[in-house]
Amino acid sequence: MSSQKLSKSVQRIHSSAIRDLLKHSKMEGVISLGGGIPNPDLFDTEGLQIAMDRALSQDGHNAFQYGLSEGDPLLREAICRISADRGIDCTPDDVVITSGSQQSLDILARALINPGDVVVVERPTYLAALQVFQLAEAQFKSVGTDGEGMIVDELEELVKQTPIKAVYIVPTFGNPSGVTLSDARRQQLVALAKQYDFLIFEDDPYSEINFTNQTFRPLKSHAQAMGASENVIYTSTFSKILAPGARVGWITMPGWLKSSVVNLKQATDLHTSALSQSLTRHYLETGRLPEQIRLIRAAYKQKCDALCAALETELGDKLHFYRPLGGMFLWATFREAFNTTEWLKTTLSKGVVYVPGEFFYCDNPDTSTLRISYASVSETNLAVAAQRLKASLPQ
Repeated sequence: MSSQKLSKSVQRIHSSAIRDLLKHSKMEGVISLGGGIPNPDLFDTEGLQIAMDRALSQDGHNAFQYGLSEGDPLLREAICRISADRGIDCTPDDVVITSGSQQSLDILARALINPGDVVVVERPTYLAALQVFQLAEAQFKSVGTDGEGMIVDELEELVKQTPIKAVYIVPTFGNPSGVTLSDARRQQLVALAKQYDFLIFEDDPYSEINFTNQTFRPLKSHAQAMGASENVIYTSTFSKILAPGARVGWITMPGWLKSSVVNLKQATDLHTSALSQSLTRHYLETGRLPEQIRLIRAAYKQKCDALCAALETELGDKLHFYRPLGGMFLWATFREAFNTTEWLKTTLSKGVVYVPGEFFYCDNPDTSTLRISYASVSETNLAVAAQRLKASLPQ
C-alpha cells in the first residue's frame, strides 16, 4: 500500500473514531467536550422566524426556485458589507455563495489541487480540511504552531527548498489549536506567498467570536494592501454566528478563479438552497446580527474562562494550554508523555469525552494532545468535566 493510500486509510479510521465518539457523547450522564458545534441555546429563533416569514412573504416563489450558481446577488452585496467591516475590499462579482465552509474547501481543492501538489498545513490542523485535500491527492507538508499561530519561519525554510501549491490555515481562533496568528506573522506569510508564488486558503469561520478588544486583520486584507491579493482565497460562513443548519458560506476569490469555481458549484449542486439564502439575507436586513454576535461572544468567553479556570485548578500541573482569544476550542498538551486516545476509554467510563489530538495531524501525530470544545457545555458541567478528567488520570 502506498503512503498516500495509507494516509487516506488512517483518516477514514479517524473519521470513524470521531463518529463513535460523538455517538458516545449522547449517552446519558456523559459531558461532551468533543463536538465542534455552536450552542443551540444561543440561536436567535425569534429573528430567524421573522426572517423566514419575510422570505416567504416577500420572495414568493423565488425562495423555492432554482437560482444562480454564484448565489443571490443581494446576499452577495450584504456579504461585501460584512467583508468591508473585516477589512476586505470586494464586490459581489468576487463572491460565490456555498453550502458552508466545508463545500468551499471541497470546491477549491477540486479547482486548484492536482495529484502530487504540495499543500502545507499547520500542525495540528482541521481534520475535514485534511480529508478534502487528500481526496484531491495532495501531498502534505506541515509546520509547527505555537501561541502566536503558525510558525512562519518554518514555512519560509520549507519553501526555500520545496515548491508548494498552497498553504491552508485557520489564522483566527483556530480549529483545533484555538490560537491566533500574530499580525507580524500574517504579514510575513503573505509576503512569502507573493515572493514564492503560492496560494493561501484562508479559512475564517470564527473571527467574529472575539473575546478581546483587538482587531485581527484577515490575511486577505493584508494581501490587498501588499499587492498580493491574487495569492489569497478567503472563505467564511454564517454557521457559527447564525445557524449551521442553513448551510450558507462563501468564497471571496481573485477574478481568474471565478469561472472555475462557478462551474464546479453548478456541477456539484447547481446552487446553495435558495430558501436558505433568502432566510440569511432577510435576517441580515433585520439588523439583528451585531447584537447576536455580541451575545455569542459574551457567552462563549464566559464558558472559555470557566474552562480555563477549571483546568488550571484540576490539571494545571499536568496540562499546558494557550488561553484562546476567541472561537470555540482549547488545545491542551500533557507535560509528560501520554496517550490521549487510549485515555479516552477511561474518561468515557468517568462520563466525559473530548477529541484526541492525534486526529488533527497529517504526520508525526502528538498523542499527548487533546481538543476541548466549550461552546455547548454549561459552566457547571465544564467544572465537573475537569474534575472527571483529573479523576481519570492513572494513579
